[in-house]
Amino acid sequence: MKKAVILLSGGLDSATVLAMVRQQGYACYALSVDYGQRHHAELNAARLVAQTLGAVEQRTMQVDLTGLGGSALTDKNIAVPTKMAAGIPLTYVPARNTIMLSLALAWAEVLQSTDIFVGVNAVDYSGYPDCRPEYIAAFEKMANLATKSAVEGQFLTIHAPLQHMSKAEIIKAGINLGVDFSQTVSCYQADLEGRACAECDACRLRKVGFAQAGMADVTRYRKHQ
Repeated sequence: MKKAVILLSGGLDSATVLAMVRQQGYACYALSVDYGQRHHAELNAARLVAQTLGAVEQRTMQVDLTGLGGSALTDKNIAVPTKMAAGIPLTYVPARNTIMLSLALAWAEVLQSTDIFVGVNAVDYSGYPDCRPEYIAAFEKMANLATKSAVEGQFLTIHAPLQHMSKAEIIKAGINLGVDFSQTVSCYQADLEGRACAECDACRLRKVGFAQAGMADVTRYRKHQ
């Protein structure tokens, strides 16, 4: 079986990607990153999702971005916004996707894999610049200049299968592939049990996605919705 590295956050999107990659017949190696985010509930979810969806291995790497801050997800002095605002939101984490993809690139080279999958999305993506198609293409070009594998002719592909899908389309695809979305955590400020706040951008996008898909919202909330 061909090997693939999948960036697995524990959220709805990356769980769907893992199910897609498994269906395509890859041996799945799931990589999660503890970067100092506000909670570890999503990392706990990632481990559960990886096990449920049959990943060969799941690893959690640690990179402490709290030392830099600059985001509501890595600086507790910056509140997670609960209202939509113009521009790039405060939940954007500087260089997060670049760091995560770099770690995935390193593991892929060790595994002699030529495929990395990531759940970035250019439709329902909250305006993050490192979710855009041109960014993914640029990283892939860089990766094929930076590795021993590529120099020796084994070129890498960065796959972003959700890039142009709406949240509703992602949810429908995940359900068809057997994803249990109740295991996933998308909320930026989930509690220790992984229950969502229902107010942050991630929760809003998720709620709208279930509604537009015509599916029951299986998200666990802290209070009655």
